Amino acid sequence: MRKPDHHILVCASFRGTEAKGKCIKKESLQLISYLEEELDDRGINAMVSSTGCLKLCEQGPIMVVYPQGYWYRSVTDENAVDEILDALEEGKPAQSRLLQIYGKGT
Repeated sequence: MRKPDHHILVCASFRGTEAKGKCIKKESLQLISYLEEELDDRGINAMVSSTGCLKLCEQGPIMVVYPQGYWYRSVTDENAVDEILDALEEGKPAQSRLLQIYGKGT
């Protein structure tokens, strides 16, 4: 396996060993299989991981794309994932869902 160009993190709301946050209650993990399918279909070299609670529950579900450092809010459905991946393919953030940008060039 070659090194991925992107690492996409999806909040799974775990605090310790229990899923207590809101992202998982808003079905954030159900989007992972769709996200992985879309990445494969689009030929985007990326790895997807679920995370512990990112502590932005009111803004969730939260998705983070590295190394760009794009933090996205309200990733609630396949349309949101498509919007984010469309922008990623264009080399820019999906502005309407952007929470914050950390990392390179900011």
